[in-house]
Amino acid sequence: MKGEKKRFFQIFLVWTLLFCPVTAFAHVKGGEVIGLISGLKHPISGLDHVLAMIAVGLWGAQLGPPAIWLLPVTLPMVMALGGMLGLMGVPVPSIEIAIAVSAMVLGVMVLIEARPKLWLAVLIVASYAIYHGYAHGTELPPGGNGLLYSIGFVMMTGTLHATGILIGLIHRWLAGRMALRLAGACIAMAGVMFLWRAIL
Repeated sequence: MKGEKKRFFQIFLVWTLLFCPVTAFAHVKGGEVIGLISGLKHPISGLDHVLAMIAVGLWGAQLGPPAIWLLPVTLPMVMALGGMLGLMGVPVPSIEIAIAVSAMVLGVMVLIEARPKLWLAVLIVASYAIYHGYAHGTELPPGGNGLLYSIGFVMMTGTLHATGILIGLIHRWLAGRMALRLAGACIAMAGVMFLWRAIL
């Protein structure tokens, strides 16, 4: 019993430290703290981003290796490029529409358990990653560190992908496959709603 209590305390301590990162930046300049923390928060500040990123993980889990790791690796890398364009102020049109469409399309991919060739799946994910990254890049808070902000949003995006992959592991069971397809339908419908809102 003592061993179990000790193990629980160790796990609790690790999670507490992970979720209290500000203490690690006690001697870091304010702009760097603002940049990293803002970057970590931004991907989870909008439901459209969250659903699209989780959908990538779900789709990767449905496709299996190597897509299960290739899609979640491709998106943050290309998204970082989009973020750089946003930070530089390079004009990219129809950002909100593209993000809404990405949630819709990725949701449909999960719904129908689409199995395109690997290069096409990567291309679909990468094409939307530019827009998601650009949206993050344009919202760097005043005084924030651009590099740490970018690192932050890429890290959080990876976390959302990992969440999608973990959920997607239920794909091995019939009931799990049906649940994932239902989740895909919900994401696609949310994408339609986001698109309607972006157009109006």
